[in-house]
Amino acid sequence: MAKAIHSMIRVLNEARSVEFYDKAFGLKIADRLDFEKFTLVYLSNPESEFELELTINKGQEEAYDLGNGYGHFAVSVDDLDAEHARFEAEGLNPRKLVEFAPDGKLVGRFFFVADPDGYEIEVLERSGRFK
Repeated sequence: MAKAIHSMIRVLNEARSVEFYDKAFGLKIADRLDFEKFTLVYLSNPESEFELELTINKGQEEAYDLGNGYGHFAVSVDDLDAEHARFEAEGLNPRKLVEFAPDGKLVGRFFFVADPDGYEIEVLERSGRFK
C-alpha cells in the first residue's frame, strides 16, 4: 500500500515562503537539501508526517506561471473561525469563510488563502471526512 509523504511546489523566495508557511500553518523546516542548481526545503509540523516540499531553483528571477493545472493544497484545523481571525490578524489576507452545503447538508466549512507565490491553500474545519 502506498503512503503519501509529501507534495512539492516551486517557490521564488525561500525565506518568504518559509515565513508564510510557519506563520500560517506552523510548518517548520524538517530538512533542507542544498544542491548546485536547486534547494529542497521540507516543511512539517507535529500534526502529520506529511511534508510540503519547497523547491527553490537557483537563478530563477521571475514568478512561476502556475498555469491552469494547479488546484490547491489543503489543511484541516479544529477551530476554523479562530484560524480565520488569526490569519486576518497576521495580515495573511484569508478569503471569506464558506459553508459548502449543497441540498442543505453541510459538506464542509473552509476558507482559502494564497501563499506568496500564488498557490492556493484551503483551510478546512475538521469534521466529517476532513480530519
